[in-house]
Amino acid sequence: MLKVLLVVAAIALVVWVLVRLALRRLEGGSGGTSRPRVIGPDDDPDFLRGLGRPRKPEDD
Repeated sequence: MLKVLLVVAAIALVVWVLVRLALRRLEGGSGGTSRPRVIGPDDDPDFLRGLGRPRKPEDD
C-alpha cells in the first residue's frame, strides 16, 4: 500500500512540475509575475497637475 502511495505522489509531482514549466513558458519566460501597478488618482502626477487648471464648459 505504501508503494502505491509513493508512486501516486511521484506521478503527481512530475505532473505538477510539467504544468508549472508549461505555464511559465506561456507567460513569456519571466520567473515572476509582473502585473501593471495600479495608481490611484491621488498618486497620479497627471491628475494632480490638472487640478489647478480651470475646466472647460461642457456643451450638453
